[in-house]
Amino acid sequence: MNRELLKSFSNWLGDGPRIVGQVRISRAAESWELRHNDDSGELTTYDRWQDARALANLTEDGAFRPIKTIRDLRRGWRLLLASVEDVVRALDYFYPAMLGLWNADSRGELVVTDLRETLARQTGMYRVTQKITDPQAQQLCASHCSLCMKTMLWKIDPAQPITSLAPEKHQRASGDSLPLLCREACNFLIGHARTVVKKAEKEALDAASPQTSS
Repeated sequence: MNRELLKSFSNWLGDGPRIVGQVRISRAAESWELRHNDDSGELTTYDRWQDARALANLTEDGAFRPIKTIRDLRRGWRLLLASVEDVVRALDYFYPAMLGLWNADSRGELVVTDLRETLARQTGMYRVTQKITDPQAQQLCASHCSLCMKTMLWKIDPAQPITSLAPEKHQRASGDSLPLLCREACNFLIGHARTVVKKAEKEALDAASPQTSS
């Protein structure tokens, strides 16, 4: 485990309570308690950091959660862990890589990649995403990124910010909440970008095709 990250997180955590995404972390006697931030009352108790994997993977209805930063974390559980190290391990199941990005950002070392640069790296079937227009990209972010809890740090390009999302989407959480940071467009968004471009190309082709009469 990264000792510098562990130290930084321990300092931020203090005695709690603190919030990471939808997870509330607080002291419980000699343990650390993790639970859904909206939960209270009687909960099913788990006591291994490895249990976080199953809790994070499925929604209330049993559907798989491919994007862990969507607000669909299941409820009804509490996770009791003996050490801050175990809390960090559990959080990496709930929100993979988020503590590392937060730590890099705190140190001024986080590298942010704008959308055009990300798309310029795409090859094969995803190379077509480089054709997405600025308005299409704005609408794509409004439709998909708004569902995610992460703070968006990237732009379309250095001169073109994402204006289709609420201003709060670009503002880091502070105080008792640890920010979940998005430093570049994710694979899911790239996949949707391909769909947008291919659909637009098909519509343009259909519009240009001569109409036949019966």
